[in-house]
Order: sequence, then C-alpha cells, then structure tokens
Amino acid sequence: MQRDLVEAARRGDHQAFEALATASADRLYRIATLILRDHGRAQDAVQEALVHAWRELPGLRDPDRFSAWLHRLLVNACLDEARSRHRVAAEVSMLRIEPSTQDAQIAVADRDQLERGFRRLKPPQRAVVVLHFYVGLTVAEVAETLGVPLGTAKSRLHYATEVLRAALEADARTGLASNGTTA
Repeated sequence: MQRDLVEAARRGDHQAFEALATASADRLYRIATLILRDHGRAQDAVQEALVHAWRELPGLRDPDRFSAWLHRLLVNACLDEARSRHRVAAEVSMLRIEPSTQDAQIAVADRDQLERGFRRLKPPQRAVVVLHFYVGLTVAEVAETLGVPLGTAKSRLHYATEVLRAALEADARTGLASNGTTA
C-alpha cells in the first residue's frame, strides 16, 4: 500500500503525498523532538523535511526505501535547524505525579536523569541514539540513513553512550553525597 502511495506521489499526486505525510507526521515529530529538544524547532524540521521530500520525491530511486529516505531528510533538517539556531531551549514540562508507589517516583527520577544526560549530547549524537534506540535501526541502517560511514555511526553511538553513562554516574555520586554517604 505504501509503495503505491509513493509511486502515485512521485507522479505528482498531492493526495497520495498528503496520505504519506499524514501517516508519518507523528513519528517524525517525535524523532525531531528527541533530537532537537524543542517543540517549535521540531515542528520546523518536520515541515522542512516534508517540503524537501515533496520536491525530491520524483528522484527517489527505490520506493520501498521511502521511510528510510524520509528519516534521512528529517535528521538532516534537524541538524540544519540545530546549526542555524544556536540557542539552548529552556523547556519546562509539568509532570503529574500521582501519590502512588515508590516505583513511580524512581521512574520519574530515572527519566529526569536520562534527560539531563541527553541534553549534553550534540545533535548528531542525539540523532544516532534516537535512530538506534528509539526507531530501532541497526547501526548499519543508522549509518545509511544519515549518509555517514559505518565507523562514524559507531563512533557517535559510542560517544553518546559514554556521555549518558558519565551523566548517570555523576548523578549517582551527587545523590550519594547529598545523602551523606561516601562512595
């Protein structure tokens, strides 16, 4: 079905492209938000990727690779957005914490800890982490999607996991110190 829509969109069918864009928009937005850490900039990146997709779709050689191609366009739009606006997005999300179990509080603390580590990553490292762990691509597929050598993708993933690990360990040490415990 997607292949038929891609083929029709390649021939200029606006409704087919709209169906493809609508089916992909939420996932693209979530990916862009994870990479850029800013909702407005993520919307801009998704819009830019979809505009670029419409313009370049007739040149897509393999309609079966549409999703991977669209991910690549999105990541490139995210990286362009990150480069063009060197600002740090201060975003406050109000979390509704139910007065329930200790497990829920630990989950929120773990998520906050990961978020702090994730903010330390540069957009190219975030892109690799998101595509590998969130989208579920293999490292080889990540490299292909980003248009970088496999070694570069592996290096970015390694660097990103080291930064995240260091952030988690630093938080753990800070937590021990604030509790009056020494490591």
